[in-house]
This record gives sequence, structure tokens and C-alpha cells, in this order.
Amino acid sequence: ATHRIAEAIQWLRRNFDQPLRIEAIAHEFGMSVSGFHHHFRALTAMSPLQFQKHLRLREARRLMLSEGFDAASAGYNVGYGNAAQFTREYKRLFGMPPMRDIKQLQETATEAAAEF
Repeated sequence: ATHRIAEAIQWLRRNFDQPLRIEAIAHEFGMSVSGFHHHFRALTAMSPLQFQKHLRLREARRLMLSEGFDAASAGYNVGYGNAAQFTREYKRLFGMPPMRDIKQLQETATEAAAEF
């Protein structure tokens, strides 16, 4: 089961911006929905949906920080159709709204660079 979950994780990493259909993924990797959930949580300490959210939010953060995306564009780009939901989930994971987080990260990076 661990090998199949590892393959499912790789699939999720490549397709994180797509709608998550647990039944289809479990079937694809030859597992029942409950077995898939159980083994996935045992391996990652989170549900497949939580895992997907983390992938999406980390990629959105990277897009804003490295590529200059605004919050709405970054959220849409990683699969969020609703900007308010994106902002809510982003704040829950990173502790502050997207643009405030990015501004703070940029300031921290600038201060660190100035020390060298």
C-alpha cells in the first residue's frame, strides 16, 4: 500500500490544481476509498484534501514571491475559483493574508541580504 500511496502523492504533486476526486484516485491506485484515506493519512499525517491544499497554497506563495503574481491570480492559477476561500485558507496555513505575508517575506529577505 505504501508504494501505491507514494505514486498517488506524485500524481497529486503533478495535478494539484485539478479538482480532487478521491474515489477516482483510490480506484486508479487499486484501493478502496477508506483504505486510501487510511494509508494516505498514515504516510503523510494529513488527508488527501489537506495535502492538496498545502501543495496549492505553497505554490501560490511561490508564484507571488518569485513571479510577482497578485493574490487573486496566484489563487486562480493553483486551482481556487473563489478568492475569499483562497485568502481564508492561505491565512489559516501561513498566519496572515497573502499580500501581507509576501510583503513580510520580502522585507525579511531584504534585511538578510543587507547583512552580507
